[in-house]
Amino acid sequence: MANMDAMLSQRVRSVDASGIRRVFDLAASLEAPINLSIGQPDFDAMPEVLQRAHEAIDAGRSGYTQTQGIPELRESIRERHGISGSEDLDVFVTAGVSGGLLLSYMTLLDPGDEILMPDPFFCIYRDLALMINAQPAYYDIYPDFSLSAEKIEAKITPKTKAIIVNSPGNPTGYAVAQDELDAVIELARRRNLFLIYDEIYDSFVYDAPHAACLGSYENTILLNGFSKWAGVPGWRVGYVIAPKELIPHMLKLQQYTLVCANSVSQWALVKASSVDFTPYLEEYRKKRDFLVDNLKEHYSFVTPGGAFYLFAEAPGGSGQAFVERAIAENLLVVPGHVFSQRDTHFRISFSAPMEALERGVEILQRLSR
Repeated sequence: MANMDAMLSQRVRSVDASGIRRVFDLAASLEAPINLSIGQPDFDAMPEVLQRAHEAIDAGRSGYTQTQGIPELRESIRERHGISGSEDLDVFVTAGVSGGLLLSYMTLLDPGDEILMPDPFFCIYRDLALMINAQPAYYDIYPDFSLSAEKIEAKITPKTKAIIVNSPGNPTGYAVAQDELDAVIELARRRNLFLIYDEIYDSFVYDAPHAACLGSYENTILLNGFSKWAGVPGWRVGYVIAPKELIPHMLKLQQYTLVCANSVSQWALVKASSVDFTPYLEEYRKKRDFLVDNLKEHYSFVTPGGAFYLFAEAPGGSGQAFVERAIAENLLVVPGHVFSQRDTHFRISFSAPMEALERGVEILQRLSR
């Protein structure tokens, strides 16, 4: 229709299609590309999880679940995080971490309210804010991607309602130190702001313990899920841990939007936390070390302490221009401007078979000259 744009809401016109999705679409159009752009694990669902999914299907567990998720999965999550019996905190299951993030935004933010997020950031942080007519605001974490309470406080305005921290980070792979996180928690308490802590990559930490936030500050929303470490990104099961008095308000919104998370997936994941993740972690540590060892003489970057990304400075200063050169070599990486107000970096995912990493490194070394 010629007048379709005029009929669209300002909400939908305020956001662009994901730059990551454009790379995915491009991957589908190329013949056998070396794909180091993907943001999901390169291993299949854990065998134990697959078996329980088959059992759930055979048992006919295909109906709606409770809005908050099945009790068995919720108790498993409580046990994983050590909050069984907590008087202050509870958990509910969401349609992925993105579902939990949407519900958090809709519960906390009115039109015009600001939410502070790191730059670089996972792109959904910005665009979900725009979709609900809230305002994304940024605290700069360049050049080393560390968390600075001082930098964050300098960006707080009377409209600020919440701060997002993501660790380990996407796209940077930076794993926040406990003292860095503690300083931001204290800032949020002092300024009476909500803290949203996205720790979806908490199982992928290589050099130090994962920084924890539960029990430190009452106005905290923790977002996590099974997509990355259980190998089930398409199953769409995440969860929220939050103050008990806040959760009913979030569930009202889930009831009328996402309804509930996938039923079969919930039953399949009840005992996922009992599976030993160590072999998977060691394999990813080897991939991280291989990438770092073979690129450190060619690119400027901070060694990722977690997740499965490396965020490198682009030769020539433009991430977009560099990615176009990489595509010409049949290599897919993601330009940094997808995740940032800057176009100075590019993201490599090492969630790929070692053979793909080896071929990708050869091309990246050549492109650095």
